[in-house]
Amino acid sequence: MSAASVPASAAGTPVPSAMAREAFVARFGGIFEHSPWIAERAWDAGITPAQDTAEGLHAAMCAVLRAAGTERQLGVLCAHPDLAGRLAVAGRLTAESTAEQASAGLDRCTPEEFARLQKLNAAYTECFGFPFIMAVKGRTRAEILAAFETRLRNSREEEFATALAQVERIALLRLKDVLP
Repeated sequence: MSAASVPASAAGTPVPSAMAREAFVARFGGIFEHSPWIAERAWDAGITPAQDTAEGLHAAMCAVLRAAGTERQLGVLCAHPDLAGRLAVAGRLTAESTAEQASAGLDRCTPEEFARLQKLNAAYTECFGFPFIMAVKGRTRAEILAAFETRLRNSREEEFATALAQVERIALLRLKDVLP
C-alpha cells in the first residue's frame, strides 16, 4: 500500500493497522522515549484495527514493555531525561519532552526551584539508579516537587513499578495527541 493510499484518522495521522512497518516505527517509535524497539515489536506482533485508537495502540505497546524483562524496562527508564535537568537547559530534549516539561512550567523555574530540582534529581538517581519519571502534563511545579519528595521514600521495587506506570501514562498522553 502506498503512503498516499494509507487511510488516515480525522487528525490526519495514518491508521496504525494500515501502515507499513517502517512508517509505523517512524511515526510511533518515539512514543516511549528513545525506545523504538517497542513500536517495532508491537508491529511485529500484529497491529489490528483494534489498535487504531490511542487506548488500543497503548495496550499493544505496553504489553511489549511489560514482556520485555527488567533489564529492557530499566533501559526505557534510563532513556528518560531528568526533569528540568541538563538536557532541558541545553535544549536537547525530544520535542515531546520539551513540550511536556514546558506545560508544567519546568522551563520557568525560579532559581530556588531549579536548585531544588537538581538536588532531588541527583538524590533520586543515586537512590534508585534511574531518573525520576512523572507524567508532568497538566501538573504544577509544586505537585512535581511534592511527588519527588514522596517517591524518594519508596523502596526500589515500589519505585521501579511507579516509574514504569508513569512511562506508560506518558505514552498514553502522547498517543492521545495523535490518535482518536
